[in-house]
Amino acid sequence: MEVVGMASLKGSETHKNLMRAFAGESQARNRYTFYASIAKKQGYPLIEKTFTLTANQEQMHAKIFFQYLSEEFNGEEIEIDAAYPVDIYQENTLQNILASVTAETHEHQEIYPAFAEVAKKEGFNQIAATFNMIAKIEETHSQRFAAIAKDMQNDTLFTKPTPVAWHCEVCGHIHYGVAAPAICPVCKHAKGYFKAEAANN
Repeated sequence: MEVVGMASLKGSETHKNLMRAFAGESQARNRYTFYASIAKKQGYPLIEKTFTLTANQEQMHAKIFFQYLSEEFNGEEIEIDAAYPVDIYQENTLQNILASVTAETHEHQEIYPAFAEVAKKEGFNQIAATFNMIAKIEETHSQRFAAIAKDMQNDTLFTKPTPVAWHCEVCGHIHYGVAAPAICPVCKHAKGYFKAEAANN
């Protein structure tokens, strides 16, 4: 990612923050890949899909941060001090989702705004803008996971208090009722492939 006219990152705190962000996003990508496999085993294919989608987005964030560094530090090493979560709950997709909410919230509320402020003070306005934009994306990740967690905690992932339209994500069949069918009558996939239509759709 060539940044025309940008001052050198060497000796700045921002270059370390970029590496911290790269490391954090890389680890998040792998955690979500692990979580996706657990969700699949537990019969939550749409949650698996959500984790995989988010993992791919985190990989892109990592690439963006790494590209900034590659302009000046290609072939070098950057030493950082940072802490990263060790959160993985085998056979417990809800706990993995809750851990994801915590991590994403920490990124968008604390980590990236702080990194953006440092970058701006050091004169790296484009990098500051990137940190802020990615923070907004992490906020949507947090909201996405929080919504799933709420449904799981309230036992409303596959049941609702009033009838709704349930869409089979495999074949497109629509079922109306308070609960997703155990098996899709058309393609025979399990209820884990059904998603409730949002109330405002």
